[in-house]
Amino acid sequence: EIKVSSVVTFMASSREQVEEAYAGDIIGLPNHGNMQIGDSFSEGEMLSFTGIPYFAPDFFRSVRIRNPLKIKQLHKGLQQLGEEGAVQVFKPVQGAELVLGAVGVLQFEVVASRLLNEYGVDAVFEGTSISSARWVSSDDKRVLADFETALGHNVAYDAAGNLAYLATSNVNLRLTEERWPKLTFHATREHAARLG
Repeated sequence: EIKVSSVVTFMASSREQVEEAYAGDIIGLPNHGNMQIGDSFSEGEMLSFTGIPYFAPDFFRSVRIRNPLKIKQLHKGLQQLGEEGAVQVFKPVQGAELVLGAVGVLQFEVVASRLLNEYGVDAVFEGTSISSARWVSSDDKRVLADFETALGHNVAYDAAGNLAYLATSNVNLRLTEERWPKLTFHATREHAARLG
């Protein structure tokens, strides 16, 4: 349960605090990591709508920073930008290098600019051997654990904690799908949703 306070309404370029909002009103809620895109609010009744889809990224970059002392700011910035949907952030099971995924290369420029201006992080994005990603799920947790152990160098967790397979080619992806028939490889997932 979230107590909502300091609700702001928007009209053209003006903003004002409101106590009541009606259907069709556009409001802003302060967020400190409790809410995500696709969340629904009601008074009492539980609502659940289909969320906003995340598509498997087509472009990938590894990220490094020019000033190693800014690592905390980098992680905080990427976490928040990932929650917003500006970029998809993958944390490999093996290794410390974060991998960013996007559906267009312009997203990396936007993320670099926002990291610099909002978090004071001068980030450099470099090419990577990854060519596609698929979120992985299974009803059998043992199979998921075996998959993670066997292919740890190509397995990562996204910002929502979902397991993803990072393939180096389409052939690599197809072969992996064939070798792991008890797993489901997803090209999309619902924003902020956990896959089983």
